[in-house]
Amino acid sequence: MPAYSSDAERLIEVSHLAEVQGRSLWADARSRFVRNKAAMAGAFILIVIAFFALFGQLIAQYERDMIDFTLIGANMQKGVPSIETGHYFGTDSSGRDLFARVVQGTQISLMVGIVGALVAVIVGTLYGAVAGYAGGRTDDVMMRLVDVLMSIPFMFVLILMLVIFGRSIFMLFLGIGLISWLDMARIARGQTLSIKNKEFVEVAHATGVAPFKIIMRHIVPNLLGIVIVYATLLVPQMIIFESFISFLGLGVQEPNTSLGALISQGASNMAYGVLWQLFFPLGFFVLTIFGFFFVGDGLRDALDPKDR
Repeated sequence: MPAYSSDAERLIEVSHLAEVQGRSLWADARSRFVRNKAAMAGAFILIVIAFFALFGQLIAQYERDMIDFTLIGANMQKGVPSIETGHYFGTDSSGRDLFARVVQGTQISLMVGIVGALVAVIVGTLYGAVAGYAGGRTDDVMMRLVDVLMSIPFMFVLILMLVIFGRSIFMLFLGIGLISWLDMARIARGQTLSIKNKEFVEVAHATGVAPFKIIMRHIVPNLLGIVIVYATLLVPQMIIFESFISFLGLGVQEPNTSLGALISQGASNMAYGVLWQLFFPLGFFVLTIFGFFFVGDGLRDALDPKDR
């Protein structure tokens, strides 16, 4: 054991060791994630899709709402994918460039998934942490409220919100996020019940630190690992929900579009032999979903303390 000339030196040494240990844990998780081939493949897919969504409009030869009247109606089959015409993915049933439409659809689907998951994670984590730390009657009342809300059909509430408040992108973001926080609240509450009895939380409470500060400085940071994993797995669920709503015609409205709306339009035109209208948006949708699931599984395995 090293000799310390003062308690201050000992505290500095302990803090330094804790910092090194914290870095090594995250470094170990990063190393485990990199060794996961499926997770790295998923990360590569998401990077490619993100670049496509951000910079695809720079490559497109046409605006997403520009109509070519010679490629609609009976001439719809002439709008095949072609590099020469600049319609890389062909045209849709209204004679609009499908490449530009898929770019915008990918942007909106990613925004709905990421923003919806972010809202759900923030609300659910704070709610669950407060309930778990408070305990007793407060915990019972808060979690019974979660049980009641979970008994209400998710799709019914979301469709009702869109009908009452309007079918805007903002309402779609807000509706999906505010309804999807319930599972996160349960997860955060369960983790908080095990964390609040740790020594560092008891010391903070004994020294008079306010409960809200304990939750924000000690409870929530220790939930970071499970929150990251859940958020990654929640994004594809949000994208699927949005696609289903748009498939029903209640999601993003014209002239904007999403992958779900494009898939709906492509499916309705399959009888006319224009398979590219379904193939391209469906392909990007499937790749995005699988990419997030692979990354989420990789993060879950990398951050799982049982495998350390």
